[in-house]
Amino acid sequence: MPAERRPGMDHEHYDWSPIHRRGVLRWPNDARVALCVIVTLAKMEWQAPEGSFSVPLPGGIADRPFPDYARVAHREYGHRVGIFRVLDVLEKHGIKPTVAMDAQTAELNPWLATHCIQRGCEIIAHGISASQIISSRMPEAEERAYVQTSVAAIRQATGAQPKGWLGPEYGESARTPDILRQEGLSYVCDWVNDEQPYPLKSKSSGAQGLPGTMFALPVMWELDDINALWDRKVPVDRYGRLIEESFDTLYEDSANSGRLMVLNLHPWVMGQPYRIGFLDQALSHIVRRQGVWAATGSDIIDWYREHPPS
Repeated sequence: MPAERRPGMDHEHYDWSPIHRRGVLRWPNDARVALCVIVTLAKMEWQAPEGSFSVPLPGGIADRPFPDYARVAHREYGHRVGIFRVLDVLEKHGIKPTVAMDAQTAELNPWLATHCIQRGCEIIAHGISASQIISSRMPEAEERAYVQTSVAAIRQATGAQPKGWLGPEYGESARTPDILRQEGLSYVCDWVNDEQPYPLKSKSSGAQGLPGTMFALPVMWELDDINALWDRKVPVDRYGRLIEESFDTLYEDSANSGRLMVLNLHPWVMGQPYRIGFLDQALSHIVRRQGVWAATGSDIIDWYREHPPS
């Protein structure tokens, strides 16, 4: 079915909104930049279920037939070692992470979920596993069951309903935002198209009478460590400078209206001993500036909901 051509957008998820035509966004205490760091914990299965949709997944040495122990073990490094190194650096700089955790991590490593909560992390839903991705190939009932499984696993592991969602590989179907809202979530990080939060349209009310509005918390996709370090082969020292330079530009552009910087980090990548120092250095560069609000995804969306641009 061809997309509808009309002024604005060719879909119904949100309105077209150039940033220079918006009202002024004010962060708490007149901060200029809101900083959110997402730490993604996603399990790689030994073998994805038959019929599941996945993209070529990074990690390991080379593509091999099942069982690819090197690839799975390489990714598992993040759950066993890298996560603690990344959390330590974030804590050093007073940054409370937003941990995107999939159902298999929550179910198979509940101690890890408890540890993240004890360190002040917000935990948001992240699908079922790294090798099961939402796409338009899923029937609606299957997608809804997928979301429900993910949300229920986080609720079971943490004792609380997650508020946010980051899809594995940022994957969605055309139905996903509405399904997420109907299942009680309030923000999604898959839309990587802005430097401020913004509302998503919804066709229906959320679960238990919750209002229908969903919000986007846009990740800076080109600073996603897999995208930069693994896919684009950016040298790690240059990657650290990219974070700093991006922040400097956002800070300069925020003189009249607040900006948002959302980093998505994967402990099996950024938690490596030769990389972590560059993250430490980049975050030090950011937090030493006045007017930086380091917050969780929920903190940012809750503030934005009550104080939209005006």
